[in-house]
Amino acid sequence: MSERSLLAERLAALTAAGAESGLAAIRRGLEKESLRVTPTGKLAQTAHPTALGSTLTHPSITTDYSEALLEFITAPSHSVSALLGQLDEIHRYVYTAIGDERLWVNSMPCQLSGDSHIPLAEYGSSNSGRMKTLYREGLGHRYGRLMQTIAGVHFNISLDDQTWQLLRQQSGSSLELQAYKTEQYLAGIRNFRRNFWLLLYLFGAAPAVCRSFVAGRDHPLVAFGDDPHTLHSPYATSLRMGNLGYQSDAQSSLVVCYNNLAQYRKTLLSALVKPYPAYEQIGLRDASGRRLQLNTHLLQIENEFYSPIRPKRTAKSGEAPVNALSARGIEYIEVRCLDLDPFTTGGISAETIRFLDLFVLHCLLADSPLVDEREYRENLENQSRMVYRGRDPALTLQRDGGEMGFGDWAGELLDALEPIAALMDSHGSGSGPSDYAAALAAMRARVADSALTPSAQILAQLRERGETFYQWAAARAVEQCDDYCARPLPAERQQALAADAAQSLADQAALESASAAGPSFEQFLADYYRQYQLD
Repeated sequence: MSERSLLAERLAALTAAGAESGLAAIRRGLEKESLRVTPTGKLAQTAHPTALGSTLTHPSITTDYSEALLEFITAPSHSVSALLGQLDEIHRYVYTAIGDERLWVNSMPCQLSGDSHIPLAEYGSSNSGRMKTLYREGLGHRYGRLMQTIAGVHFNISLDDQTWQLLRQQSGSSLELQAYKTEQYLAGIRNFRRNFWLLLYLFGAAPAVCRSFVAGRDHPLVAFGDDPHTLHSPYATSLRMGNLGYQSDAQSSLVVCYNNLAQYRKTLLSALVKPYPAYEQIGLRDASGRRLQLNTHLLQIENEFYSPIRPKRTAKSGEAPVNALSARGIEYIEVRCLDLDPFTTGGISAETIRFLDLFVLHCLLADSPLVDEREYRENLENQSRMVYRGRDPALTLQRDGGEMGFGDWAGELLDALEPIAALMDSHGSGSGPSDYAAALAAMRARVADSALTPSAQILAQLRERGETFYQWAAARAVEQCDDYCARPLPAERQQALAADAAQSLADQAALESASAAGPSFEQFLADYYRQYQLD
């Protein structure tokens, strides 16, 4: 069956089901990162504010790699507006706790002064907290801490069981519902990896960096006009998603298979138990016996594999994510290739989320052949081309062993989204009668005219205003700071969020007391890594 006919059949089944399709019950979540910076735009050296609670146990405010890299986590929501409302509320609360500091609104960081001035994230003295900190210290030794200042937005999405049940019945599958969901989520991930270069083009907002970010590193960037402080690539979209960001040379030999869950687990576990010479050279401990990293394997833990999308399952306390997936199947998928949008307060817009809905639904509903190593490498090559040359009018991408023009392939994908947008609008999935059609039309315009993309707009404003990247980005941070501070939370919400912070500190203290009375840290790690056993 062709991709078009399979997609059409599934859309016909969802259309016939009407409100019973469950599409209005799509669940979405956001994880948004932002650096804390000083009033002069330097990386904050202060500890995570106590008023924000515990980075280990707070449900919605934590840190990622650096102590200065805040991460905000929304609860899952069926409503795009409610989701963005949560994110907005978290920002407004955070601004009451960080004094005169500001949140950097770009994915690429502020001016940096080298690894020694990038504070490592701290999670307390419990065994789980120490493991999180040590993992990040290991990343610093492996890749340098500069990379730990890059920020992005992660978009989590899952379909309602009602939708999956309908699709399972339409397909005639004999699988149990969770097994069917897992199979289809993996199919969607394969399609996503084939096509996510389009998201880098549409939403990439990192075409330039401060020179300080690449100091002492080999890179292909050039000066931006006469500005000695800003480096860029003329047609770049998202430098964050290239080899200056989260793409690791060490992982270039790693082929993680998404053809089925057993293969995914096996290929990922092989990297978790395989020693890697460069990391063995770093060593497990320094001369004093202090640990430098969790282990000397290609991956310390699964999260070190920097994929643009991940299958996810809520894990139990102490449970390895890959084992949670194996035991209970895929619960949702996490899209990880989005830059912060500096033109939108909060870093992501309702229009972007609605287009992501369409894009992910297409990935899940269209036919998805199994992937071989040739296609796996093609996908990586297309990612690299889009990062550095995404707006080049002559850009071609690899497909089925040949080359295809960017515009032709992008047009093909956008055409396939038209009936999905019509279906979503007919179900009232947006706040207006044609929100999804409008989002799709806006992205068609970006494909037709690359000047409309965020990456092109950033470079255009740098030229027009005669500003360095740092000056331009710092001004956007001030604008968003002023916006949030002008809208204080109602007293009851401020008090509720303060109570959440206080409770998280109490929860961390309880964990630390339990750890002090339990196994040693070394035993804790040994017990954890026993889960990573190849069958």
